[in-house]
Amino acid sequence: MGKGRPSTAPKKLKDGFYIDIANKGANSGIKIRRDTYEEMMAAVKEYEKTKRIIILGESKNGKWVNKKK
Repeated sequence: MGKGRPSTAPKKLKDGFYIDIANKGANSGIKIRRDTYEEMMAAVKEYEKTKRIIILGESKNGKWVNKKK
C-alpha cells in the first residue's frame, strides 16, 4: 500500500436519499442511502422501533437538496 498521508477531502455522496441510523443512546450512527423517497421511508419504518433515526435528506451531485415535500 501507499505510504502517503491519508486524504483529507470529504467523501462525495452518491445521489439518493439519506438517513442516519444509530442505537438509542449512541452518539454516532451510520448513513444509509436509498434511491427513492419511498424506499427511504420504508427503511425508516423498518428501523424506527429499535433505532434512533435522523432523516438527512436528498443528495444530488454531491450536494444536499433542501426541498420541502
